[in-house]
Amino acid sequence: MTFIDFKKLLLDAEITLPKFANLIKVNEKNIQAYKTKGEVPNAIAVVAQCFATLHSNEINYMELIEKLDLEKKKKGCRVL
Repeated sequence: MTFIDFKKLLLDAEITLPKFANLIKVNEKNIQAYKTKGEVPNAIAVVAQCFATLHSNEINYMELIEKLDLEKKKKGCRVL
């Protein structure tokens, strides 16, 4: 998926890129880096599509994701 199509899905989901990154606990700079590449990874594209579809069906996806209690990965901390 192109970065432009990804941004359109975020608009459909009524979420900003910073809020999207925070919700899925990914560094915003990592998401912004896909703009340079021109496309986003499949997993990010799937999440954006799901958010847009849930929103269009009036399902509060933000609340559902927050219930997962995701944690942001810290640099340099690897669990083997």
